[in-house]
Parts: sequence; structure tokens; C-alpha cells
Amino acid sequence: MIHFNTSYLKENHNFRINPALPKYAQSFIIYEQALEKPNKYQDLDSNHHVAAALDKGFYNSSHNSINKYIYSNSSHCLFTRYYTTEYNKKELFHKSTVPLKIIDRLETKTSKLKELRNYLDSNQATLQQNEIKRITKEINESAESVDYFASLKDKLNERMELNEMYSMETDAESKSMIGEDIVNLNQQVEQLEKSLLFSLLPSNKDDNGNAILEIRAGTGGSEAQLFALDIFNMYRGYAENKGWEFDPMDMSYTEVGGCRDASASISGRGVFGFLKYESGVHRVQRVPDTETQGRVHTSTITVAILPEPKEVDINIKDNDLRIDVYRSSGNGGQSVNTTDSAVRITHIPTGTVVCMQDERSQIQNRTKAMKVLRARLYEAERVRLQTERDTDRNSQIGSAARSERIRTYNYPQDRVTDHRVNVTSKTLHTIITGEDLDTFIEEILVNFQTKELEELKNQ
Repeated sequence: MIHFNTSYLKENHNFRINPALPKYAQSFIIYEQALEKPNKYQDLDSNHHVAAALDKGFYNSSHNSINKYIYSNSSHCLFTRYYTTEYNKKELFHKSTVPLKIIDRLETKTSKLKELRNYLDSNQATLQQNEIKRITKEINESAESVDYFASLKDKLNERMELNEMYSMETDAESKSMIGEDIVNLNQQVEQLEKSLLFSLLPSNKDDNGNAILEIRAGTGGSEAQLFALDIFNMYRGYAENKGWEFDPMDMSYTEVGGCRDASASISGRGVFGFLKYESGVHRVQRVPDTETQGRVHTSTITVAILPEPKEVDINIKDNDLRIDVYRSSGNGGQSVNTTDSAVRITHIPTGTVVCMQDERSQIQNRTKAMKVLRARLYEAERVRLQTERDTDRNSQIGSAARSERIRTYNYPQDRVTDHRVNVTSKTLHTIITGEDLDTFIEEILVNFQTKELEELKNQ
């Protein structure tokens, strides 16, 4: 602990200080200037030489692990120095929302990232191109969380220093300024902790891509068919509000005015990421128009959201396909029942069948059918791999499987409830048009991410 008389410093050692600065800022500047020429200011310390303290490594301006605690008290400045080559994790992260076991993993990741960068810099001229790509990919996957971690440590160190300064400061004006800095710093720490934890969640390369929407009527007869069309139009309205392109691919209309099944391609930034939790069984409770006694009927439909793969993501061999053409059927039209424009494609190894008759051209129907087939095969493989990796996670937060009842639309109560994360909205009338679906989906996404974060903390 070293006490300096600031008046003595200014008068006898020619320190240039702006008098408009608060006292703790003046003290900091005096401290920095004294450190530049330690031999000149050995007499400033009545107990220990400043030079000796510097020689022992108490201060190193180029080393981030050294902490400085500077306080102002009347005409004296108190300096406390600590060796912090290995920082105290428990002390630093005492009030942090990031668990210590995650801190340990981040420290390991930080060391590995440094080693990879050094290795790449030292051997880039001799490494094979595929090895450079592999290392670069590994670096990119870790860099975001490591950067957040480094920023968080800096802010937590700064907060510790400010809290100490606040507790020691006696000048009211300086204490108020430090208090404002602490409030601002707490907000920055909170945001950094959230960003850090979210950066550790498993990423999905499909989230930024397009999606295929498939809807099928389930139990409930004609009411289920009507509801299937309502949900199809709900997603159409949602896509329009998001500025996405909604392209209907195949519609199987029924005599009652609904549809047995329908599919569409939705294109835009982040489509699959927003819609991926919509897959599953959707249930409706309402009084059908044909009901004479006012009884509420329950019907269901299934919704599937498939990531639309690029052609390079999945390879389909021509000899694995059986393609049949036949005359389309429907409510009439110039080409219906007159040409073989409908297409049925069967993927022989998996038995997957896709039929398409929405377009008048056989070529157009074949193109759309291949698009759907590619999406189904890609989704099947994606789900298989995800199931192998995430069995425990799916059991905790819900797998969004198509067989799982995920949502109820209750018309008499004007209520929509998502059963997986217990999110409820009392604006069914605007959600079913797609107008307020964005807010509802975002709340569901936040709840899923929160549960994933809790699982990450408990690992």
C-alpha cells in the first residue's frame, strides 16, 4: 500500500494536470507519469521504492493481466497493486450469470484458438489448402465466443476496480461519476454475458436458408381440411409481412373449400431459422359452420418445415429415381385431364414419393417435385444425425417432431397456446392472418433458446 501526497507531487515534480478533471482522474495521470520514470521518483514512497515495486513486476503496461486500483482520498492517492498472472475466477465471476464450468471450457477454447492461430501463421506457406481450410474453419467457429469472453473479462475487471474506487471515494462529485460508470458497466456486462452464452449454442447452418412448407389435414374431416387452408394462408401472410417470397407448389383442394394437403417454397433471409419450430401437430377448437347446436369441435393438421438444401448439399443419383407421368386431376381448366402433365417421382432407396400437378407443364411439375424430394431427403438425414447427437436435449425441450402436438388454436377464447414452452397469446384473430404471428414466433424462439442455455449451463 503506497500513499502519495498529490500536492507534493505537483509542486516538486512538475506534473502537468488539468485542474478540471475529477480527483481520481488526476491521481491516475500522476500515477502514469510517475511510472514512466521510476528512478526519478524513488523518494515519493516513504515505505517502499517505486522503482523496486516496478522491478518486481507489480506493473506492466503491456500486460492485460495486471490490474491497477487507484483511489482518491482528500489530498492523498492510494494505490493498491496485485499480482494477477493467474486471475481469480471465483472472485472475478462471483456475480456473473456464466457458470464457472463454462468459464473453464472457455479458457481451454481460448488457449486452443491461440495455438491454432500461431500454428497457421507459422506454417501457412507449407500447409496443404484443405488443411488451411480445416484450421480456418475451426478458428472461425471458436473466435466469436472467445472474443466475447475476452471482452467480458475486461469489463468484469473494470467493474471490480470501479466498485473499489466507489467504496473508497469521499468526494461527492467523484463518487457520483463513478456510480454512473458502474451502472453503465453493469448494462454492458449483462449484454456481453447474454451474447457469450448464445454464441456457445450449437449453430445450424440451415437457419439462414430457405424452407419448404408442407401442410396436411389430419383428424376432423372437412373441418380439418378448412383449418389446413387457414394455416397455409397464415404462413402466406406471415411471409408477406417478413418480405419473403411465398411460392405455392402443390394444392389439393376439397369440395368444402379447404385442402387435404398443400406445400409452398418460402425464400428469404433466415426463413428456416424463424420457422423451424413450427413443425408438429396443430390443433383447432371451434364451432364449425355446419354445427347447428353450437358444439365446439376439435380437429388437427400436421405442419412440416423442411430446410431447402442446395444441390451441393445432397446428391441424388438418376438411377435411384422412378419417374411416372399421368393426367392431372382437379376442378377443371384448359389442361386438366387432357395432357400427361402431372409427375410422380419415387426415390427407390428410401421409398419417398413426391407428386406434383400444380403446373400445366410437365417440366415445371418435375422441377418442383425434385425440389420437394431433395428437401425431404435432406431433412430425413438431418433429423437422423440430430437425433443421434441431441437425444437428451430433445427429451428436455421437445423435439418439434411432426407427431408432437405443439399448439392449440381456441376460437371461442380467442387464444393460441404453444404447449412446448407454455406461451399463450390472446390475439388469435390477428395471428391466424399472419399479422401478429411474428411476435408469437419470436417469443417461442426466445423460450427455446433460454431452455437450451439452461441445459448448456447444467452440462
